[in-house]
Amino acid sequence: MNERPNSQKTQRGFSLLFSIILIFSIFGATIFAVSRRMANEMSESAIQNLSESLDLIQSTIEAILRSQADFQLLIAQEVAQAENPETYIRTYKRNQTMAKLSLIVSGETEGVSNTGDRFTEAELDFSAGGAVMGLAVSQSYVNYMGTWAYTMKCPVERDGQVIGTLYAEYIYDTIDQSLPDGFYNKQASLYIMDSQSQRFVLKPKGMGKRSAGHLNLADFYRANEIGNTDIQAEVEACLDTGRNALFYHDIRDEQALNYMWSVNGGTIFLVGYVPVAAIQQEGRTVNQNIMIVVVSLLAAFLLCIGLYYRNWRQQEKLRREQEAERKRYSQQLAEALQAAQIASESKTMFLSNMSHDIRTPMNAVLGFTSLLARDAENPAKVREYTQKITASGQHLLSLINDILDVSKIESGKVVLNYERFALDDVVSSVDAIIQPIARAKGQQFHLETTDIRHEYLVGDETRINQILINLLSNAVKYTPEGGEIWLRIIGLKQRSSQYEHIRIEVEDNGYGMTPEYLETIFDAFTRAENSTTNKVQGTGLGMTITKSIVELMGGTIDVRSQVDQGTLFRVELELRVLEEAPPDKAPPPAPEEAGDLTGMRFLAAEDNAINAEILAELLDIEGASCEIVADGRLAVERFQRAEPGEFDAILMDVQMPVMNGHEAARAIRALAREDAGRIPIIAMTANAFAEDEKAALDAGMDAHVPKPLNMEQLRKVIAQLRGRKGGQ
Repeated sequence: MNERPNSQKTQRGFSLLFSIILIFSIFGATIFAVSRRMANEMSESAIQNLSESLDLIQSTIEAILRSQADFQLLIAQEVAQAENPETYIRTYKRNQTMAKLSLIVSGETEGVSNTGDRFTEAELDFSAGGAVMGLAVSQSYVNYMGTWAYTMKCPVERDGQVIGTLYAEYIYDTIDQSLPDGFYNKQASLYIMDSQSQRFVLKPKGMGKRSAGHLNLADFYRANEIGNTDIQAEVEACLDTGRNALFYHDIRDEQALNYMWSVNGGTIFLVGYVPVAAIQQEGRTVNQNIMIVVVSLLAAFLLCIGLYYRNWRQQEKLRREQEAERKRYSQQLAEALQAAQIASESKTMFLSNMSHDIRTPMNAVLGFTSLLARDAENPAKVREYTQKITASGQHLLSLINDILDVSKIESGKVVLNYERFALDDVVSSVDAIIQPIARAKGQQFHLETTDIRHEYLVGDETRINQILINLLSNAVKYTPEGGEIWLRIIGLKQRSSQYEHIRIEVEDNGYGMTPEYLETIFDAFTRAENSTTNKVQGTGLGMTITKSIVELMGGTIDVRSQVDQGTLFRVELELRVLEEAPPDKAPPPAPEEAGDLTGMRFLAAEDNAINAEILAELLDIEGASCEIVADGRLAVERFQRAEPGEFDAILMDVQMPVMNGHEAARAIRALAREDAGRIPIIAMTANAFAEDEKAALDAGMDAHVPKPLNMEQLRKVIAQLRGRKGGQ
């Protein structure tokens, strides 16, 4: 009798249990499906964010390439307007963006570079056909500095005709400076690959770890075990067509999303991967919560709903954080692009200043040359024009020397030469130079030295002398006739017994400077200009050089000035004290008088026909003769054939084809003939720095005479060498 109700209860219990299980299964399946869908959507959103980040990096790189192309076109215009394009290229200063600038004149196969080397297009590969704004881009390569680089070329046109081709070499490190510091919390890996050679030319900073140290795409395949032929075929198709690709592949046992992203029409590619764990960070959280939801469904349906709601809130928060992160990356890329544009504008301003400062004396040289041709029969006019051409040429040479000096200081190539010296000797030398200049302008020059404790110090005497000359020369320039100038050398309280603390004060009661100009006085190409001073010539680099030298020596410099009241410069230096007094030295020899070149016969190595003609004419005026050969090897061969005593000296250029001057000097010294070791060899070159003179002496030469050739200096050098030979 009771079996049926019990059976019915059992059936209802099973039905209820089945219903509960079914409901929970449906809810579980529904929640699971929803969670999976959300995880997929968030994964797709993350992939979209990755694509946008790559698009922004692509846009930044392409903007940098366009900026470089614009800058190169501007340089091409400057080259076209230059009187001598090859000279313009040789003297063009390198910068952090453009590592090398070269020019090949139309009809020639070989050109010149601002590094001093000869240049041919055969050194580069433009076969890939890549271009930026119509300018051909070469295949990437490792340049002479050991860093990856690429070259753009563009025609140089003058009056509608192509007169040459301009080549500019850029380094990939410049791109690295403009990219953001990583993305996807620095878990992403990013390389920049040259599509033609498939070499990895840049590993930007902050872009994850590079445990394999990849060199190229094949190495990337091998290190990350990407052996799937379908994937490799897809990558090859991307390289051929210049399109983008995303594919999944495990990297070191971790699933990752790999990408190949085209830049500049496929000339270079962004290559790398992002761990799926980083992309699907939100999805992992969903999966963890699914397990919680499944377990919670066994306890209560409401708890599952609550957990699901909490999970949704977390995902929304993560999505907002990711969106904020994407916006932050976008802002960083925009700032990097703006910085690149500012750098381009700075280069344009520099070129404008350079053009003005160089064209001013050049205009005088060309103008007076025209007048010289017109008045060739008037000796008085000829002498007047010649003097003015010489003055303008000296001003132009001063400008070039200052620019090269600044370039060396900024590139860190200036090395201080620490030697012992007497401060009194420096002061006396400066007084001998400045006193006549000030007296010629009717100025009074006062010299005061107080509280100096040690006579002999250790430092770079030449650079200290340069600081004093620069400051005092400016004081003389910008002080009217009848003004006064003071040089004070003051010994301050020593901070250490091993160092003399010195203050140098240069004061004048001249024109003075405005507060606005004082803020830029140490910037390059700046001069105080007004109706009184605008006739003063100068490069505007003197204060820049002075400040750089002072700071290189560990000192400080400051300036105070008021208009129409004068200016005061203060330099503070600490110089090491010489612990022992130097031995007594014999008095310096009297300066050599200029020698007589009459009857002397020279062998000259000079590859420039114009320079050779000028040299021959100048020596002919001095009553000497010379035989000129076109390179160092010919000079060695001619001397080897010469009779003993046939030549009195050899004038040797340094930069020459076939064999340079240093190699030629060593070869001559090594010849098996008695006079090979004693014939005077004089370096006659445009390489005019102290290290260039040292290199010439190390190569076996006896003296160094810089170009432009000064006959007075050549006569003195010959006299010194004759005196040395007579003493021996």
